[in-house]
Amino acid sequence: MRLDINRNETLPVYMQIANRIKEQILSGILPAGFVLPPERKMADDHAVSRTTVIRAYEELKALGLVASHRGKGTVVTERKVPESHGNDQKVFPLSWYPLFDKKIANVSDTVSELMHAGNHNDVISLAAGIGDPNLYPISTLQQIQRESPLESDQLNLSPVEGLYSLRESISRLMTGRNLSVSAKEVMILAGSMQGIDFAARALLSPGDAVIVEEPTFLQAIQCFRAAGAKIIGIPIDREGIRLDVLEAQLARYKPKFIYTIPAYHNPTGVVMSIERRKGLLDLAYRYQVPILEDDPYGDISFAQERLPPLKALDPYGYVIYLSTFSKVLFPGLRIGWTIAPEPVMRKFALLKQIADLHVNTPGQFLVDQFLRKGYYEAHLRRTSLDYQKKRDVMAKALTQAKGLIHFEIPDGGFYLWCRIPYQISQKELLALCSDQGVIYTPGNVFYPQESDGEHWLRLNFTYESMDRLERGLSIFINAVKKLNKQSSQTDLETGSRPIV
Repeated sequence: MRLDINRNETLPVYMQIANRIKEQILSGILPAGFVLPPERKMADDHAVSRTTVIRAYEELKALGLVASHRGKGTVVTERKVPESHGNDQKVFPLSWYPLFDKKIANVSDTVSELMHAGNHNDVISLAAGIGDPNLYPISTLQQIQRESPLESDQLNLSPVEGLYSLRESISRLMTGRNLSVSAKEVMILAGSMQGIDFAARALLSPGDAVIVEEPTFLQAIQCFRAAGAKIIGIPIDREGIRLDVLEAQLARYKPKFIYTIPAYHNPTGVVMSIERRKGLLDLAYRYQVPILEDDPYGDISFAQERLPPLKALDPYGYVIYLSTFSKVLFPGLRIGWTIAPEPVMRKFALLKQIADLHVNTPGQFLVDQFLRKGYYEAHLRRTSLDYQKKRDVMAKALTQAKGLIHFEIPDGGFYLWCRIPYQISQKELLALCSDQGVIYTPGNVFYPQESDGEHWLRLNFTYESMDRLERGLSIFINAVKKLNKQSSQTDLETGSRPIV
């Protein structure tokens, strides 16, 4: 079967496939008992990944339109239509997409697609933005729960700003990052992503400009885009954001704020130099533009020396600081925090009440005890050592790819930012790796204009076990070699030459 897919449409391809099949089922073109094409064949016929087809079929299963049968495949189910009583009004399926606000309609769901694909046990994920589940401190947390049984106050409402005891523990934690703050200056969030959302909602109106590093955290791009902002990308180099380019854009666009990840940048792994940090603050003061500093990876350092966050260098209250426990402990925890000027904290507290009232109370108690009993530093040392070993394994494997994959080795964080040969199609590489059970994150999703970053990609070295990491890297590297060889042979056959 052939389906009409519009790749320029904002609706994800898997939803287009599901909708086209749904229309044919509801119209009777595909009768009950009709067997849909196998996932791999459907993927080949429409030049999409098998994961995309799997998602489309699962959407149809959720609607009760198809069912999977062992040995037979995915089959259209028999629709049971209630008897008509004459006066019954015919109700047509509601089309939701025209009802969505245009700002949301233009935001893609790249993250959920990657998370969905990575949840399959047979898929090796080099795309994940999380740590190794085998290092989650489960036994320690269980011990804390045994030593501190649940009490009624741990199941009660929390202050909107978070439990004061946890805010105290975080204020002490921040001294290790060269930042001295009181508990009253800390607010607990549902992960640092909520802080990005609050900043966008508090500061941005449709049409406002916001400065980001280019490339940058893809969910921040989505958040700012959903707010209707104009996103201005500033390139980065080995020392961080390019201040010469930034100053010209500050004068031109007068942005509402600058979003930056100074420590072990996502996706590049770059650490902003102390000179750039000071220069960035000087520009912020001169043009009176606040800075949103995102610091999820600052503690995951393999280097002896760690630079202070921008917030620690800012005596004038221009920086809104965000961090989280999701990277060091585990992502399902959803506990982060912000340190911001008092007017900003008041707005964030209001938004917190509107959004979810407060972060879950038992989780706050648990993390507070984890910090107070001194478990955090030991856990951090153990995980950092493990991640450094995995980083070295990944770097060694990629180095053996005969110069086809270019990258810089980061001193911390989760990722290697890699460039592949220009003659290799990112789409073909993604499909080839996916067919062999390996996924990674293509570089274009980290750019405000997704036409950029075509020959870049992000590889995560923390999530998979060592043996699965090595196996996934072998598949990825062989796919790069195969496509590079095919491209070279095509150039020879056609007589084409690279333009220099």
